[in-house]
Amino acid sequence: MSATTYLELSEANGGAHKYYEVRVEDTEVTITYGRIGESGQVRTATFADHAKAVKAAEKKIGEKVRKGYAPAVKGARQRRAVSRRQIVSTRSTARQAPVLWRFASGAPAFGIHIGDDRAWVGNENGDVFTLTHDGRVTGRFGLPDAVKCIVADDFWIYAGCDDGRVYDLGAKVPRVAYEIADDVDIYWLDIHDGVLGVSDRQGRVTVVDHEDEFQWSRPATGDHAWMVRCSPEGVFHGHSRGVTHYTARGEEVWHADTTGQVLFGWQERTEVFAGTSLGRVQRIRKADGARIADYRCDAPVFSCATSPGGEFVFAGDNQSSVYCFAADGTRLWKLATGCGSAYSMQYHDERLYLVTTDGSLSCVDASPAAVRDAEQGQLPQRQDIKAGSIARVEATAEVEVVSHVAPGEGVVVECVQEGGRVRVHVVSDGYDRSWGVQFPKNIRVPGARYLVTDVVTSANGSFYRTRGEIKRLR
Repeated sequence: MSATTYLELSEANGGAHKYYEVRVEDTEVTITYGRIGESGQVRTATFADHAKAVKAAEKKIGEKVRKGYAPAVKGARQRRAVSRRQIVSTRSTARQAPVLWRFASGAPAFGIHIGDDRAWVGNENGDVFTLTHDGRVTGRFGLPDAVKCIVADDFWIYAGCDDGRVYDLGAKVPRVAYEIADDVDIYWLDIHDGVLGVSDRQGRVTVVDHEDEFQWSRPATGDHAWMVRCSPEGVFHGHSRGVTHYTARGEEVWHADTTGQVLFGWQERTEVFAGTSLGRVQRIRKADGARIADYRCDAPVFSCATSPGGEFVFAGDNQSSVYCFAADGTRLWKLATGCGSAYSMQYHDERLYLVTTDGSLSCVDASPAAVRDAEQGQLPQRQDIKAGSIARVEATAEVEVVSHVAPGEGVVVECVQEGGRVRVHVVSDGYDRSWGVQFPKNIRVPGARYLVTDVVTSANGSFYRTRGEIKRLR
């Protein structure tokens, strides 16, 4: 006894373009859903008898129909391209920046994170590379689709992917940490203490918690939201009409108009920085939304960053130039990247790291002495780096299985079915077993126990977060 119902919701002007298929076979209900033309995600549930399985399937179908889904013929509609930022990049007429090394990632690159010991770059091929600060390639992860951005949340590193998921890159293999709604075309994301903020093509901002449970969503007065920054003060959301500050609960605190559409965002402890389509980086105070400084570039700004505390402000335009300003807005220098326009950037220890339209991760010596020499035409010998034959470690739901735990080897956690969700709790001694554990989405199996390298209390003291490797106990 089997039956299949196939539904689609396809909206014009870049709206939802997704499907939902429900298959009942005897006592099993299998649901497949995702963007039209893609393999999607699969979930299966087993019921006591066929009648209960049919009833559960009908309930799911009814929910989707009420949301606008309708019966359709599979394959009639084609996959819709995911939005990617386009830069018409021209060659800068400024003098060349003092590039120490340049890594060719193989495709246009959005994602960057510079930590104390490693640099991360993610590109449109789904590659995420790690490098030392002197440019030596140390690792390569493989994600299923293009990497939109890479963000850090204390010890944890996450990559947002065009397959609608966010991957934890903190172990030997990438794991799914969050599954964003399948109708959200992600533009940017940020994470603070396990709480994820997502900005999208429609101008919305959506917030989910450490368990990947929806918290709130707000439409913007504009669209094309390329900025979201999460912090203890809440969420700062930049879109075509400016920057809006929301509390952690989604209540609007203030809105600040900007000179042009917001195309990138950065934050420091007390301020946010918005790069705009009219060649500005605008410094906005978090407390009240007041604009306290403007940094004027010669073309639309597609990326920006600061040195610690905002002492220096950096910007990249769509003409392959990079700028440095003093805090008061004085332009200190403008130089050419030599490798296309910067999609994103980050400053670390007198070096400015850029990811660019030609797929480079470029390390620029931003020290005053090096910049002075560059302005006189004296440049360091640049090192060009390629990935070579380094193996690509693919994202997977497979987990190594072990039969026992050695004393002091790690922490044991257990997956528990609670209503319609599978949650995780610590079972090792010394932990609060009532607290939830942030744990990869696609390896949770009810009743299974896992050995993790470490478990850390969240900053707000209400749940645990795993770190390191994960092994399933036999």
